[in-house]
Amino acid sequence: MQFKANAKPISQQGLSRALEKLQMSPAQTAALWSVFEVETSGTTQGFGFRPDKRPQILFERHIFRKYTDQQFSKAYPDLSGPQGNYGALSLQYEKLDRALTLCHQHQLGAEPALKACSWGIGQVMGFNHALAGYASATKMVQAMILSEDDQLWAMVNFLDSTGLAKHLRSQNWTAFAKGYNGPSYAANHYDVKLAENYARFSSGSMPNLEIRTVQAALLVLGYPPGKIDGVPGPRTHAMLKNFQISQGLPATGELDSVTYQQITATAFL
Repeated sequence: MQFKANAKPISQQGLSRALEKLQMSPAQTAALWSVFEVETSGTTQGFGFRPDKRPQILFERHIFRKYTDQQFSKAYPDLSGPQGNYGALSLQYEKLDRALTLCHQHQLGAEPALKACSWGIGQVMGFNHALAGYASATKMVQAMILSEDDQLWAMVNFLDSTGLAKHLRSQNWTAFAKGYNGPSYAANHYDVKLAENYARFSSGSMPNLEIRTVQAALLVLGYPPGKIDGVPGPRTHAMLKNFQISQGLPATGELDSVTYQQITATAFL
């Protein structure tokens, strides 16, 4: 598995489908964006994919330890040790690749390694694949590499299966944080971060999906626009202008229909 496909950003259709499944109104979209914001806060992009189009992941060594019966713990403590720091974001796929190699060498298949990672914009753990609606972690990952809509759908199924959707609907951030982030949620200030972001988003500063799509396109094409937040700031305009120059388009730095079609067609083939 190359972990790389189209990397398409969240669409309005994907959001609408998620809200319907969660029994939430469009006015409650701010709650979803709050979760996205907190779950991607450890990345520089705020996007479910890396610039190379692979999903955002974090490798959990204690989970790999669990699903391989600790057989690699002595020789590879960084891959199969007790719970600890994730390490650099740039090393997450290197860890996953090493874990996959060990699994294949010992005829374990890919599942233990894939179960040990959290995936995409909602950072759904691979071992939660059944709750997310997939027969295996492999099947879940195969869907998640396609688009943020698929990543969102896995997250929504997980929320529905675990009963956490009701806490998201009511903005009971303490109950939601405990169920979604685990017992250490308070130490991580997870509930506080959710509440703060919800207040910001629900006040009217929601991401513009068209701008966010363009920002994601710029990112994967090598024109880093800064945070993928749906807000057209100075860096987004500058990178958009650079793209326009490269394509022989009028270099305005502004988004028009021709630029939008060109950039999305080029980025998300």
